[in-house]
Amino acid sequence: MVEGLPPDGALARAISGSPWGTTEYQLARILDRLGRMETDFRNANRPEKSSPQEYPDREWRPGDPSPKQKAKAERKSARKARQGYQRIVAIATPQYAEKG
Repeated sequence: MVEGLPPDGALARAISGSPWGTTEYQLARILDRLGRMETDFRNANRPEKSSPQEYPDREWRPGDPSPKQKAKAERKSARKARQGYQRIVAIATPQYAEKG
């Protein structure tokens, strides 16, 4: 019975761990390409003195972090960078190290 199931059906998605099938991934890829093509068209036909338009962000796919997760990771990275900076300042110039 399992042999006749579609390759991107519910069972195949459950085994692969992805909620999307091949159709959804292809549609996301098409949207990405259309966005890039539209940006290329606008940049090719823009006035010479105006700045070029940037490419749009890639469409979200399963496994990509959500905007909340991205913001949380950026805050964590900034906090670690600040702690590293404070550690270097404390070693190099103890009189300027932050107290507390």
